[in-house]
Order: sequence, then structure tokens, then C-alpha cells
Amino acid sequence: MVVGVNGVGKTTTIGKLASQFKKKGLKVVLGAADTFRAAAIDQLQVWADRTEVPIVRQEMGSDPASVAFDTLTSGIHQDADVIIIDTAGRLHNKVNLMNELSKIKRVMQKVVADAPHDVLLVLDGSTGQNAFEQAKQFTKATEVTSLAVTKLDGTAKGGVVIGISDQFKIPVKYIGVGEGIDDLQVFNKYEFVDSFFK
Repeated sequence: MVVGVNGVGKTTTIGKLASQFKKKGLKVVLGAADTFRAAAIDQLQVWADRTEVPIVRQEMGSDPASVAFDTLTSGIHQDADVIIIDTAGRLHNKVNLMNELSKIKRVMQKVVADAPHDVLLVLDGSTGQNAFEQAKQFTKATEVTSLAVTKLDGTAKGGVVIGISDQFKIPVKYIGVGEGIDDLQVFNKYEFVDSFFK
């Protein structure tokens, strides 16, 4: 399950992950559970087409938990190795968003008892302290188990991640260093720290 506010590069990260898993020979299914924005569903469809992986989607405004349920069910029938669920990222109404994330998780567990196996929080490396607040809200709503930090291709160094990872005890799994399909790297803590001192 992939979480994070709108505009951090969540959908792009999902597309890149799908590409990486597929290159490893794994069968991937995507779920478009950000039903709040039509653009989010369309954007995920573009990545599904680009990476040639199946996508489960419904109309805009439909119940995100129902999309997650359908995606898991479909993934199991297709013998998928990896199922990636995109979720809505509107933080302006925190209570609703957080309830929605909890509901998605509960509904997923009706299909796979211990799902989701990973809750990946995507943070924009250029937002600085605002990323702290996002991490706080999302870890409150759902048990975030890993982090991906995007937009580290510009002047942003993403140093805030060190504090977030330390405070919330969540490991950084990936960093996004560009728009290209191969611009998602597995996080290397030594290289990351070295980049601050070059």
C-alpha cells in the first residue's frame, strides 16, 4: 500500500516499482484506489500501460476500499507476486483520509489476513520540515513500514529524511532521482550520507 500527500510523486514511484519488480521476473498488479481524483486513476493507467502490467480501477468517486478488495482478489486469481495499491493523498481533511486508509487496510485483510505487507510512505525530498508533519499524520493513520524519498534530482538533498527515519523508526527503502522509469534507486545509506559532503 502506497501512501503520501498529492504531488509527492506517489504514482510515479508506483510505476517505477512496477517496472523494477517486472524486470526481476515478478508478476505485478496495480490497484487505483485513489478514486478521489480522476487524474490519479488516469496517471496510474499510463504507468500500467508503460510497464505492461494489469491495473484494477473503478470510476472516480467509488469506494477506495472496494478497489483495494478487487485488486487483491484479482491479483490472487492472476497468481501475482506483487500487488501495489495507490491511495488518495488529500491531507486537508485528515480525519476522513485517515479513516479511509484504516478502512482500506481492514478490507484488504479480508482477502489476505496480514495485508498490507508493506506500507510505503512517499515523501518529497524538497519539502523539508513539512515532510515531518506528513510522516506524523500518516504514521498515526496506518503503520508505515518504509519510506521513499522523491525529487532528489535537483538541489534537494533530502536531509530531513534522516530525522524522520530516526524519529519514527522507519527505514528508507527507495530514493527517486529523476522522472525516468529507471530513476528509482534502492536507498544506500553510505552514498546518501556521502552526498552531503561532496
